[in-house]
Amino acid sequence: MSELVEHLAELTGFRDRDVLDVTLAGAFRDLLRPRSVAIYRVVGEGAHQRWLTRAKLQEGEAVATADPVWVDLDTLPALAEHPARVQALSGQIATGLDGDATRSVFPLATDREVVGVLEMVTTRPLDGDARRMVCSMLRIYRNFQGLLDYSERDTLTGLLNRKTFDESFLKISSAIPTMGAVEGERRSHGSGSRYWLGMIDIDHFKSVNDTYGHLIGDEVLLLLSRLMRSSFRFHDRLYRFGGEEFVVLMRCDSEGDALGAFERLRHNTMSYAFPQVGNITVSVGFSELKPGDSPSAAIERADKAVYYAKTHGRNQVRSHAGLVARGELEEGGKTGDVELF
Repeated sequence: MSELVEHLAELTGFRDRDVLDVTLAGAFRDLLRPRSVAIYRVVGEGAHQRWLTRAKLQEGEAVATADPVWVDLDTLPALAEHPARVQALSGQIATGLDGDATRSVFPLATDREVVGVLEMVTTRPLDGDARRMVCSMLRIYRNFQGLLDYSERDTLTGLLNRKTFDESFLKISSAIPTMGAVEGERRSHGSGSRYWLGMIDIDHFKSVNDTYGHLIGDEVLLLLSRLMRSSFRFHDRLYRFGGEEFVVLMRCDSEGDALGAFERLRHNTMSYAFPQVGNITVSVGFSELKPGDSPSAAIERADKAVYYAKTHGRNQVRSHAGLVARGELEEGGKTGDVELF
């Protein structure tokens, strides 16, 4: 019992979700001694959903393995390749033979939905006490995830909130090579070794609130957040900073790729018929993250690009570097105080 309590204390002692999943897998490894234990999450949309390995421990391993945060979705196994996991997604515990061992798959749920599975391979089938212990720990895990969601996510849209941004930014910026190592880093890692910050602002949002009321305005924000989820990749980090201002942190190989992603959102937003309001548009500004960047410096560059888009017709995507290269912005220029909304 004391070992179980120690693992519960460790599990609820972290605020980092990556560490949380590794800790959960490690707890089951220590308590039940399985041949393997793993946590898989469902990522992607529709027919393109895949299994992402969040933490996996084989018998005798001291360190868990996981898929990289920025993994290419197409390299991951499709849902249908693992029918027992799919069965567990419906809320059932799936069991079956795995050679001379037993595979048990438990649903991994949040307050809203089943988002993944816990999978264990054991020499013998789990008895009733072991299954109840697993289910109890998963309920604690679910409750703790709910507390993290409450503190980290915007209550209206479900996107990450402003106060989680700095920590994510610092994690990403630590992966950016120094200027002298940039080219070598890109050669060694291939594509996707550059990071971008984009700011998204709804055009004329104040008039939406003034004309239709704040309830309709909130519905527009909620629907835009859903368009963002479908327009960007599963590992792009999406934030609501407040009001009608949204931020994206993403990784891709070139400015053209980043521009294409933001243009996809702009087009999807422009083409969507929002209830009662009809069509709305967004203005987007983005900038590449630089070695030694602070969050405020990167946000300021993207904000200047948004400001330029707002004052030059709206409903467009602008790159800060592109504007500077064409002489339309000064590198250290200040944002004006024209009313943008």
